[in-house]
Amino acid sequence: MDVVVRTDGQPELALPGIRQKLHELDTELAIAMVRPMNDWVRASAAQPRLNAVMLGVFAAVAVLVAAIGIYGVMAYSVTQRTREIALRMALGAQRNEVVRLIVREGMTVGLAGVALGLVGAIGLSRVLTTLVFGVQVRDPATFAGVALVLTIVAFAACSVPARKASAVDPMIALRDE
Repeated sequence: MDVVVRTDGQPELALPGIRQKLHELDTELAIAMVRPMNDWVRASAAQPRLNAVMLGVFAAVAVLVAAIGIYGVMAYSVTQRTREIALRMALGAQRNEVVRLIVREGMTVGLAGVALGLVGAIGLSRVLTTLVFGVQVRDPATFAGVALVLTIVAFAACSVPARKASAVDPMIALRDE
């Protein structure tokens, strides 16, 4: 049985009077776990709060892994195309044109992945409605925010290898091949 008492002042100051009144009502009643309502609410919300923090940490790690994966694939692709890039630059392609070409190709794949992810998330949102309470699972702002973050991550992961590729001296790269 739980007893809830509302006080105007400090709850600890009212505790002796509450104990005496309960003892008058039932002398054999044991009083255990006396705590203010703020503590009770904080304790009852601890597990959902921990779940939300862990979900946020896992989401951040997932974005980091996605960025590392995109960067790795783009860096490998650029390394495999060193001769082609050097040849383009030897024939007169400007550095910014090379950067634009590589970023455009990488972002094509990245944006396709974001689009497929959005379609998949919208499709799975019906399943999520049974798992959440009081939260809109098809929130356009959330979908747009996640898509924007992933697009920025893909752009950053594509632009670093592109800038490295544009800095290659065409004569050295062609001589190495």
